[in-house]
Amino acid sequence: MMGLPFAREVVPYLWFAALVFGLPGLVFIYFRHRRVGLGLLAVMVLFGAYMLFFFRDPPRIPPDDPSLVLAGADGKIMGVTRVQDDTHLKTEAVRISIFLSLLDVHINRAPIPGKVTSLGYHPGKRYFTFQEKSSDYNQHSSILIENDRLACLVKQIVGPVARRVVYWLEIDQQLQAGDRIGLMKFGSRLDIFLPAADVTVLVQPGDRVSAGITPVARINPVE
Repeated sequence: MMGLPFAREVVPYLWFAALVFGLPGLVFIYFRHRRVGLGLLAVMVLFGAYMLFFFRDPPRIPPDDPSLVLAGADGKIMGVTRVQDDTHLKTEAVRISIFLSLLDVHINRAPIPGKVTSLGYHPGKRYFTFQEKSSDYNQHSSILIENDRLACLVKQIVGPVARRVVYWLEIDQQLQAGDRIGLMKFGSRLDIFLPAADVTVLVQPGDRVSAGITPVARINPVE
């Protein structure tokens, strides 16, 4: 991942464009069907250009403040709600939901520094990700990151359009805030769960955020 302007997951889509549009286009041109061939080549270029745009991986420099919890995805804050999490955090949590459009960067990043203590993928339904129940019932991954100050649960949630989510992590892996942790394909939702008593939320619905850059919460000082 490091040093590339896009995620390596784009490669199969570029091969698809070359084989489905590019190769037939060249064949049509060879057999003097120039207009059809050029049309197919144009589709290949446009499709490939969008895939490179979608899978782009711009560099990010996180703020140097260990008290901040950073956005895990680019997109719009669609909700800040209190929920009870009895599976991972085992306490009342605040859930910060980020909706990603097809134009947003889809690389996900670690909201906090710490160790990956739990990883999972949960099959489920494909409700639209703006629906509240999608957080619990849709197909999603669950990534728990913990340090000596905070535990943070990240859910990559699949919607009706998104094909799947990918995380590039292992149990006990050490992360820095803003490190790349995964990718969501073709419009999705990312939820960040934090112990409600431990943080002050800094965003509200409608705010635009950038993964690894925008603070979404601040860890409360120890009294």
